[in-house]
Amino acid sequence: MLVIPAIDILGGRCVRLWQGDFEQSTTYSDDPASLSVDFERAGAMRVHVVDLDAARSSGDNRGVVEAVIAKSGLSVQVAGGIRTEQQVAAWLEAGATAVVMGTAAVREPELLAECARKHAGQVLVALDIRNGRPAVSGWVETETVGIEDLIARWDELPLAGLVLTSTERDGTMAGPDLETLRRVRSLSRLPVQYSGGVSSLDDVRLVREADAAGVILGRSLYEGKVSLEEALAL
Repeated sequence: MLVIPAIDILGGRCVRLWQGDFEQSTTYSDDPASLSVDFERAGAMRVHVVDLDAARSSGDNRGVVEAVIAKSGLSVQVAGGIRTEQQVAAWLEAGATAVVMGTAAVREPELLAECARKHAGQVLVALDIRNGRPAVSGWVETETVGIEDLIARWDELPLAGLVLTSTERDGTMAGPDLETLRRVRSLSRLPVQYSGGVSSLDDVRLVREADAAGVILGRSLYEGKVSLEEALAL
């Protein structure tokens, strides 16, 4: 299982939100690119970078994300506001290993299919769950489409994987939503990366035992609850 540090960028800074609430953010660094270098030195192979401003269509942090890609030797998966094939292509040309599509993956199946086929193995889909429904548009809206129907649609495409986030756990360090993770794993053939609530090495073990392909760590790393080196050693 991959251990993947997260760098969420808001206004050029690395922050963590509480359950996706932009009014409850904590800043951890003014230099996100330097964090990626630190993660590389600790032994990480991949980093998950989210442009929160782009996710809610309030601007973007493209230059900051490009600096993360340029300064570290890590594989970088970029998320946040990626809603056109041109944006997918541009990020891959900028050096990203993969891009994550969330809102578009849920609302625009034909666009997702086009992107997945043009960039086979380089597009991940984000399944952000709030109250049992897919959350979109920076998690401020939810869709009525069922999770089963979404996954069945996605499983037909040449995607790199699925990023599952329990939004109610995100940033809380209240423990992972293993029930939802197991449900999604049972429904999908895609590799699943899990995010949300992980707060200890025991939580990392539980996510691994639930057959996740990756675990994304955020606040627990920044607040010293989980050592990246120890998590990688698992």
